[in-house]
Amino acid sequence: MSKLRILYVASEINPFLKTSDVADFVRKLPQAMQERGMEIRILVPRFGLINERKNRLHEVVRLSGINIAVGDEEKPLIIKVASIPTAKLQVYFIDNEDYFQRKYVFHDKENRFYDDNDERAIFFCKGVLETVKKLGWAPDIVHCNDWMTALIPLYLKTTYKNDPMFKDTKSVFTVYNNAFEHRFEGDIIDKARMMDIDDSMLEELKTADFQGFIRIGCAYADAVVRAEEESSESLNAVLEDLPEHKFDGADDEDVTERYYNLYTQLAG
Repeated sequence: MSKLRILYVASEINPFLKTSDVADFVRKLPQAMQERGMEIRILVPRFGLINERKNRLHEVVRLSGINIAVGDEEKPLIIKVASIPTAKLQVYFIDNEDYFQRKYVFHDKENRFYDDNDERAIFFCKGVLETVKKLGWAPDIVHCNDWMTALIPLYLKTTYKNDPMFKDTKSVFTVYNNAFEHRFEGDIIDKARMMDIDDSMLEELKTADFQGFIRIGCAYADAVVRAEEESSESLNAVLEDLPEHKFDGADDEDVTERYYNLYTQLAG
């Protein structure tokens, strides 16, 4: 049996950036899976807090240069790469001057949530899949972490379902207690739309808020996992509606073992 290929997608990873538990989870689990013989790739945004010189990021010219549509606008995609010093893991960074070259992550210096965080998430999700296509690396599992990655399961089931890189790919969506109160303005449906997606498929996103992103991720992922045993009310409301076969609740099983079994089961 050939090695399972796992693509991890998240908003952050230690040691490059840590604002929540996502960063530690996405640092530890890929290494554990690599040690179990799986082939790993990791993609995160290149937020402005990440020091390129200190972390030795450099642009991958052969992967850069695509334009990604967000609504009526097209934005250039820049791909950078760096290695985690203490592990044999490469991390690819999705960058764009308009969306990611700011000194803060999701909030400005007055702690106001950026109005275009929806566009940044949409650009990131679309950019991830185009980058993987350019890499020519077909993942068995795409493991999406937190709300910023929530559109990837939808895109895998629609726009990319017949693409040779993704035709057998399954997705896992891990949800975290990282809720925000903001409601996005403008036509989020239009921004998120891609080929082979009609508006009814984006119905869950219409609330244009945290719950909307989580609902759409849960609707299209092949498996949904709760990162913490205790969830916020807004998360519980979403997870209670999920069919049992799709939801893998928190339990006493070792996290590495749990995900190893889940990946193997989904890919089998």
